[in-house]
Amino acid sequence: MLFRPLSEMVTPNETPPTILCLASYFKGGAFLEACKEAGGKVILLTREKLKFEHWPFASIDEFHVMPDLSRQPDVTYGAAYLARSRGVDAVVALDEYDTLTAADLREHFRLPGLGHTQARYFRDKLAMRTRARQSRIRVPRFVRVVDHSEVADFLETVPPPWMMKPRMEASAMGIKRCETADDVWQHIEQLGDLQSHFLLEQFVEGVVFHVDSIVTAGKVIAAVPSRYESPPLNVYQQGGVFQTTTVDPDSDRFTELIKVNRRVLRAFGLDEGVAHAEFILGDDDRLYFLEVAARVGGAGIDKLVEAAVGVNLWVEWARLLTLPLCGETYELPTLRSDHAGLLACLSRDESPDMSSFQDEEIYWVLEKPHHAGLVLRSESRQRLFRLLADYRERFARQFLTSEPPLEKAPD
Repeated sequence: MLFRPLSEMVTPNETPPTILCLASYFKGGAFLEACKEAGGKVILLTREKLKFEHWPFASIDEFHVMPDLSRQPDVTYGAAYLARSRGVDAVVALDEYDTLTAADLREHFRLPGLGHTQARYFRDKLAMRTRARQSRIRVPRFVRVVDHSEVADFLETVPPPWMMKPRMEASAMGIKRCETADDVWQHIEQLGDLQSHFLLEQFVEGVVFHVDSIVTAGKVIAAVPSRYESPPLNVYQQGGVFQTTTVDPDSDRFTELIKVNRRVLRAFGLDEGVAHAEFILGDDDRLYFLEVAARVGGAGIDKLVEAAVGVNLWVEWARLLTLPLCGETYELPTLRSDHAGLLACLSRDESPDMSSFQDEEIYWVLEKPHHAGLVLRSESRQRLFRLLADYRERFARQFLTSEPPLEKAPD
């Protein structure tokens, strides 16, 4: 058998389990290292343009490249070719754009994990909203851009403004705000044959939260709710300093977010892995589900979670996947309960000078060209917020620059 079902557990005395990882973007190094450390054999399949990135090659047993990881049937042919001489026990998408490709490979080779239909709940914004509404989870009112009569009814019954959203893009890319029905119809006309790849949604004014989770056996065993200082859409399209801060664990909002996040992940069928979900608290003081991905949150959110509770989501995801395949039991480490905040922005300097930031609460500093960023951790919530306010103003003065927003992810 070329591909072994997950149920056929191997023992430490047998061949190490093989994990095939897909990465269309440079990320997930900690995952690859943790898979190797847990006893797995790591195969990384990435794009040719990323072959010279600083991957943790010491933890990668096989490194392969292709021009485009979304091009089918090429990726399936490539994976099947690799499988001719080795078993593959699991397929993992390190980036959101690889979610459906990994799901298709699992379907094709009959491996466990999210199949195509379930994976769309974590990738396709229309599938997310439809599933949430069917599960009685509150979502902004929406309509698919397929039947124009449905769109017309929506425009007549839902007050403006509206958001035109691409179903398959990540983050805020490609989202358009429409103030009038004419704006909507003009944009639909411009989309041409791509219309059905979009949805139209009611604009909800409010505060956006995210919940980052670890899930095993269908149960959320760890979840960290956080609040964006400004909605990501605003920062993405208008510029500014990105900030997110963990929610006070003693607050009612924390409890409410934990509960609704659990409902979403149960309804969407995530049995094993990690998730990054987003919700908005509307002006009506009600939480609405926005979206969810079966991946680690980007923009340094993994470090925010690590600072707050003491575990790295990439590492725990790898251990959760690999240890059972090696015949061992996964156990979640004991979690801390600190307060943490993340600041980040585009920098006008390629290597911004962060030396003036010296407070002992600094947990992590971002090292990325033309970016400034850090994570703060403190036992005192008041101290954390004082530092965040000071640092945010200094970031804006010393580093901040902006670029036009992208309509889609770069090639």
